[in-house]
Amino acid sequence: MASGMETIPEEISRIFQEQKNTLGGCRPQLVDLVKMLQVIASSQPTFICIDAFDECAGGERFRILDSLNEILEKSPGTRIFVTGRPPVRAEIESRLPGQVASVSLTPTKGDITRYLRVRLGYDETPDAMDESLKADIIEKIPENISEMYV
Repeated sequence: MASGMETIPEEISRIFQEQKNTLGGCRPQLVDLVKMLQVIASSQPTFICIDAFDECAGGERFRILDSLNEILEKSPGTRIFVTGRPPVRAEIESRLPGQVASVSLTPTKGDITRYLRVRLGYDETPDAMDESLKADIIEKIPENISEMYV
């Protein structure tokens, strides 16, 4: 994000220089990344997108949400787009109170079936799967679809 700016803010350069000078030149820590995102988001319109948030470990989700809340406090114009399955919705709403609008999306069996047919059509090893297995995949997977939200 910083590379797209006309000039890189001094605070971001300082954080990278400090990390470069540490033993082993480790990457910036979460607290540093939050500071950098606050600087960037306060100077330009910023959209942060996080996909499959439910796949993130529980403890890490809380840290990320708290960090996003810090960013929003300093730059309320920032917009965050998160996708995930319903179980994490309550976590997001509790950690980002009053800042969340959610939309439920449920793919239809037809959507899933069309997707599977397309993906199976691009199989790089078509001889590894017979027609019976393909038919089972197309029949069984759509039965297990779940709701998602954005």
